[in-house]
Amino acid sequence: MRFSLYTWLALTFTALFIAITTTFVWWTDNLATVTRAQAEQQLHLHLAAHLVQDNPLLAEGVYDQSGLENLFHTLMLLGPAFEFYFISPHGEVLAFSAKLGEVKRQQIDPTPLVLLQQTKAQQDSVKLPVYGDDPRQLTGTKIFSAAPVFRHQQLQGYLYIIIGSAKFDSIFAQLSGHSLLLQGGIGIALLLVFLFAAMLVMFLVITRPIRQLSLFIRQSEQVQFDLTRVPMLTWPHSHSEIAMLGNSVNTMLTTINKQFRTLTEQDSQRRTLLSHLSHDLRTPLASLQGYLELIDSKLRQCSHDNIPTEGLALWCRNALRQCDKLKLLVGQIFELAQLEAGQAKVNRERFPLAELVQDICAKFAPLAQQQGIQLIAPTQKQNVSVLTDMAKLERILSNLLDNALRHTPKQGKIEITVTATHTHTKLCVIDSGIGIAPADLPHVFKTSYQASNSNAQSGINAGLGLAICAELCRLLAIELSVNSELGTGTQFSLLLKNTDDCDNQL
Repeated sequence: MRFSLYTWLALTFTALFIAITTTFVWWTDNLATVTRAQAEQQLHLHLAAHLVQDNPLLAEGVYDQSGLENLFHTLMLLGPAFEFYFISPHGEVLAFSAKLGEVKRQQIDPTPLVLLQQTKAQQDSVKLPVYGDDPRQLTGTKIFSAAPVFRHQQLQGYLYIIIGSAKFDSIFAQLSGHSLLLQGGIGIALLLVFLFAAMLVMFLVITRPIRQLSLFIRQSEQVQFDLTRVPMLTWPHSHSEIAMLGNSVNTMLTTINKQFRTLTEQDSQRRTLLSHLSHDLRTPLASLQGYLELIDSKLRQCSHDNIPTEGLALWCRNALRQCDKLKLLVGQIFELAQLEAGQAKVNRERFPLAELVQDICAKFAPLAQQQGIQLIAPTQKQNVSVLTDMAKLERILSNLLDNALRHTPKQGKIEITVTATHTHTKLCVIDSGIGIAPADLPHVFKTSYQASNSNAQSGINAGLGLAICAELCRLLAIELSVNSELGTGTQFSLLLKNTDDCDNQL
């Protein structure tokens, strides 16, 4: 799934906002709890020592359970926020102010009590709060005040006072849910939600120009950078990075559009010139050819009447041959101009490929026999049906065969092979000619390119035949490739798809 820049910013900010808010709430709550515990323990740090000194029973170090329980009950009535316990030096709970059944532990850890005495002796409030076991709970701890009880320098135990009794915790929990506190919490929550919404709106405003710029570039690409078909965005002349980027994109697209129009006009002018040139040349050539044929026929008639016309007749025949070659060249120029201008139409039909190849080979057989070249065509057993434009495929094969005949010496061989698979049909024209140099292979399908070892004596060759083959193959969605070695021969391969979806590639 693809997200926009605004979506990514919103999701990232939401995750950070939740993480930071959760961490801040936890930290502030924990800090408030620790600070309150530290303050209360610091405030009541010497409470147990004062009670030991002011109570004769404890001051003398006399342990009397019933007396201590009455004392603790009285003290608890005076200070209901405290719980009183008498702890043995080993942590046993000997007496307490709570009711029977409320004390869950009979043994606590005396280590925090010793630690608190050391903290008081060092007068180091930084180490507070110190937490001790809560006898009312099996696992809980609370802040406390403690003082040792001695008798004749012998430690009898500790007066252990829990600061914040269970009753106090219950009242504090009820007050925490009070309506004023609830309203304050709701107010803070609403403030955070408003801040979150404001940040999202800010992101929306910041990313809106970027979204507009992205949409404008996408629309320009769809119309081939024709700025007359898409409205240009107006950006303020400011030092904003987005405005500067938008103005730069406008300048870039304007330059691209201007260059594209120039190239289109030049290409259109070139194609128009080629088309007009070929049309203008074909008419006088046809007229010249007609007159030469008429002269040639008259000269032949004069030769039958024993009128000496050998030299004149030879000149006329040479002129006719040159007219034929020039007519072929003009036809190739006209055909190439039509292909490049996209004016050629494709008429697809299904037909047997081997029959077409045999017909083409039959057409070139006299010329191959005249040059002493063996021409091998596929047999009927290799016949497969293909779906393409038969006339244009015939034109491709004729150009390839003509090219092979011009570059194959006497006693050479030209073979056409057809191989078919479930998805493709491969058609190859293989000759045993002079071959093509490796440096020339990437350029053989370019217009007017002739290889360094091209046979210039084999007739007129403007380098258009293979260029026409390449354009026709592109039009028919046929893959055209060439492999060659100098002195060994050349192989041109045509790869045709057997499916009917070739039209989708045009």
